[in-house]
This record gives sequence, structure tokens and C-alpha cells, in this order.
Amino acid sequence: MACGTPLQSSQMAEGIPGFLDTFFSDFPAPLGPESPLPWDVPGKVLSLEEVEGELLELAGHFLRSRNAAPYLASSLAHEAVSQLLQTDLLEYRKLPRPEEEENQEEEETDPITLLDAKGVARSFFNQLWEVCSQWQKQVSPATQGPQRQWLVSVHAIRNTRRKMEDRHVCLPTFNQLFGLSDSVDRAYFAVFDGHGGVDAARYAAIHVHAQAARQPELPTRPAEALRLAIQSTDRMFLCKARRERLQSGTTGVCALVAGQTLHVAWLGDSQAILVQQGQVVKLMEPHRPERQDERERIEALGGFVSYMDCWRVNGTLAVSRAIGDVFQKPYVSGDADATSWELTGSEDYLLLACDGFFDVVPHQEVNSLVQAHLAVRQGCALRIAEDLVAEARERGSHDNITVMVVFLRNPRDLLEARAQGAGDAQANRRSQDLSPIPPELESTAPQKS
Repeated sequence: MACGTPLQSSQMAEGIPGFLDTFFSDFPAPLGPESPLPWDVPGKVLSLEEVEGELLELAGHFLRSRNAAPYLASSLAHEAVSQLLQTDLLEYRKLPRPEEEENQEEEETDPITLLDAKGVARSFFNQLWEVCSQWQKQVSPATQGPQRQWLVSVHAIRNTRRKMEDRHVCLPTFNQLFGLSDSVDRAYFAVFDGHGGVDAARYAAIHVHAQAARQPELPTRPAEALRLAIQSTDRMFLCKARRERLQSGTTGVCALVAGQTLHVAWLGDSQAILVQQGQVVKLMEPHRPERQDERERIEALGGFVSYMDCWRVNGTLAVSRAIGDVFQKPYVSGDADATSWELTGSEDYLLLACDGFFDVVPHQEVNSLVQAHLAVRQGCALRIAEDLVAEARERGSHDNITVMVVFLRNPRDLLEARAQGAGDAQANRRSQDLSPIPPELESTAPQKS
């Protein structure tokens, strides 16, 4: 998939009435108590903390299925969810079964309030209907699209694994989705690599950015906001895992471009690299058990690291930090690391990928592969991620593979720069061939007759 150029405000305003007309032709009235839901709701219950993220995800899928432009889907989702959150959702409260109460750990001092997922979703769809009705009369000013143009190539495959446990997020409309109206344009990108099931990766792909948007640190310390969001998502998922007897986990790498700064947070061995003028900038160090500091942390907690075809925590997991993995906590930590990088305009692209890619493609080879595929495709970047995934598979990767390339410069400019560099190098070689003979070698040079 690819995320292209945002529409101008006038084009946005022109597209909204057409979408709303189609919407009301299909949904002329709010849903009744017995009306079927227009989109499936995952799970039976939601905690209060999960409502915002889950409903934003539900709204995104539903609105995109009806061909709403990304800026419009994000704006509508925000308006409907934010209005719903101002109502009393406790009318959908669902008392836990006795066995669920037993699963709650003793250290949890605050009981978890669970809501009926279908009831909340029905209320949300009716709130969305109300928002669309309001916008049909007067278009909301909240429909301004992102300031920056984004070109993103994403591709993911199950490969030879039995299940696809990767998830990814491409969200150039971050501000619109969360109603952020400051002057800082934001875009969010992430790759999550699940293990032991897809539940943790799916959960992280829904909740990390929702948690980040609500962190007080977001305006002033975005990298810290990302780090805390991952930590919070881990805590939330562990509660869900205990409640629903889930055992999965996920590594992840998240990138937030806020203005002219790139912020990256990660845990585990999913990775992000930045390429600047053809050179790879290493942004992070993966969390693996063989790292000396990770080994020492695990052993200090009473765990161990052993080699069984690769280095593993307690003889099981090959990563030392992850969201989830309830039975491996605290040895497998949910604490992320984070860093920031000031963008100067000389950066080519950001690449995020899971270990199914980086285990077989070294960092230093990424740019030559990207340049080669760009040359073959004559500067068209939409399928670059697909080419990189194919390259990893040809090199022997059997894992799920997800690659996301976020271009920070026009891909055609990258080709021109490469051609210019090759031309300069060739000119330098020619000039060296025609350079004057050094004095110390003049005696050995053939003399003209």
C-alpha cells in the first residue's frame, strides 16, 4: 500500500458532501436495539481504558470500507468517539464471571470496569450517525488534512509460517484522529511482530498511538510519550491476557515525526533505520538476550539466558523485551527505549521492519537494494517495500516479513542524486587519468620525439 499526497482544503470540502450522501442512503436512521451492527466488533468486553483505541480502530475500518478519504475518516472518528466518551458508558457495564475475578492478580488494587463491547459499539455507530448529520448541515472545520505530503510503501507477508502475526500502522493523519490543533504536524508509523499468537501485536497496533496521544509529555517530549505509551499498552494487555488467558507477546518499533524531529521508541528486535544521503544512520540497538546489559538484568531478577539454536530468555523467547508474554514477566520486560533525531531535509527515507527482514538483510545493504529497485521501477516507489520483502524471502527468511519505507525525499530525487554521484565519480577518475605527471616521475615518462 502507499500513502500519497494530501488533498487541498477545497478538494476536501468538495468530497465530504458526496461521502455523506452515500452514507445516509445506506444508513437513513440510527441503529435500533435489534439492528445488526454494520461492522464486526472484536471480543465481548472492553475495559474503560480500551474504549477509545478500539472504537477508533473500528471507525477507521468501517469508514475506509465506505471509501472515506483518510483525513475524513480520522476526523469523523475523532468527533464521534470524543462525543461518546463524554457520555456515561457505565450503562454498558458487564459484571465479570467468578472465574474472571479469580484471574485478577492480588496486586491489582483497582477493580477493572468491563463494558459490553456490542452495546458500546452500537452506541458509537449511532453517535457517528449524529456527527454525520451535523456535518451534512455544516461541514466541521476539523476536516483540515495533514500539512506534509507523505509517500509510504508497505508490504507484509505470512511467508512460510502457519499464521500471520505481524501488524503495522501507517497514520499520517495522527492530529486529525486525536483532535490535536496545535501548529505541529504529526505522523505515526509502527511495525509490531507478534509471537505465540497475534493478540498482542493486534492490541499494540490499536493502542500504542492512542496512549501516546493522551500522554501529557506529547507536546514537549514526544519520545518519552512514545516510551510511556508502550509501557502503558503492555500493562493494559497483561490485564487482558490474565482475564482471557492469552499467552502471546509482540516486539515493536514506533516512529513519530513531529514537525522537524523524528522520535523512535522500541522494544525487542523489530527495528528502524534512517538513510541520509545514501548513508545508514543507526537509530537503535535491538533488545536481545545476548546483550550484556540485558543478560545482567535478567539474571539479577532470577532468570537465565541460554543458547538453544539462538540465545533465549529462560530457554524460551529469543527477545528480552516485549509487550505481553504474561508468563515471562518480569524477565521479558515491557519497558521500551526511545531516541530522537533532528531532521535537516537531507534524509532520504525511514525504514521500519521486523526481524524477518533484518535477520537476513544487513543494515549496510538496505540502501543499495532500495536504489537498485528504484532504478528498475524508474523512480516509482509504491512497490519498494514489496521488492524488499521479496529480497528477504529469496535470502532464506521463513518468518513473517513486514517492511515499511517512509520517504522523506522524493524518490526520483534520490535516483538523480545517485546518477549525479556516479557521474562525479567517473569525472574524477578521468581527471586523475589526465592529471600532470608528478615531477618525481618525469624521468620515467616517455619523451616526445
